[in-house]
Amino acid sequence: MSDERTNLSIKQWAEDDRPREKLLQKGKLSLSDSELIAILISSGSKNESALDLAKRILSSTGNNLSELGKLSVNQLCKFKGIGPAKAVTISAALELGRRRRLEGALEQKKITSSNSVFEIMQPVIGELGHEEFWIVYLNNSNKVIEQFQISKGGITGTLVDVRITLKKALEVGAVSLILVHNHPSGNLKASEADKQLTNKLKTAAESLDIKVLDHIIVTEKSYLSFADEGML
Repeated sequence: MSDERTNLSIKQWAEDDRPREKLLQKGKLSLSDSELIAILISSGSKNESALDLAKRILSSTGNNLSELGKLSVNQLCKFKGIGPAKAVTISAALELGRRRRLEGALEQKKITSSNSVFEIMQPVIGELGHEEFWIVYLNNSNKVIEQFQISKGGITGTLVDVRITLKKALEVGAVSLILVHNHPSGNLKASEADKQLTNKLKTAAESLDIKVLDHIIVTEKSYLSFADEGML
C-alpha cells in the first residue's frame, strides 16, 4: 500500500484498504487491531486519518489491547482527535470484549485444572490495579457453584475473614473451594501472608469436611497454583 494514501481521506483510498469495506468484503478476521479501532473512531482529522489515529493510540500501549482497555475515558481524550464520544465508544467496545471473554470462561463450569480457574478468574481480577480476594465454591463434581468476592483491598494486600468464607461455603452447599487473589504488581511469588492464610483456611475448612483444593495467584498474563507447586 503506497504512503501516498496518507494525504488522502479514507473515502479516497482503494476500496480494499478502507476498514469498513474490508470488513464487509473479507470478514472481520481480515482486519488488524488498528483497523478495527479505526472503525470505532469513524473519522480522523484534516492531518490524520482515523486509521493513523488508531495506530497512534494503540502504539502508546505497546500495541496491547488489554493495556488499551485499562485507559479511562479521560485518558483517551488526551489523544488529539479523540473527544468524549469517541473515547466512550472505544471504552465500551473493549469492555464488551472483556465481558465476552468472561462469559466464555464461565461456560466451562467444571474445574479440571489450575488453568481452568485462571481462565475463569483472569477476566475478573487479572487486570485490576488493586488486590481482590475471591473464593470459587465447588460441588462434589468439581463444578462451580458460585464465585464470591471475600474482600477488596489496596495495591499491596487485602484481608480475608475465615468465618465469612466458611459460612458462605455452608450456605451454598460447597464440598470444596479454591482461593483466588490477584497481584497487581505482576509478581507471582507467594508471600508469607499468602501461605499462612492458606494454611489457616485449610485447617478451618477440614473441621467442616470442606476441602481447600488450591490457592491461585492471578496476574494479567499468568498465575501461580499452590497445588501445582506442592505448596498446599
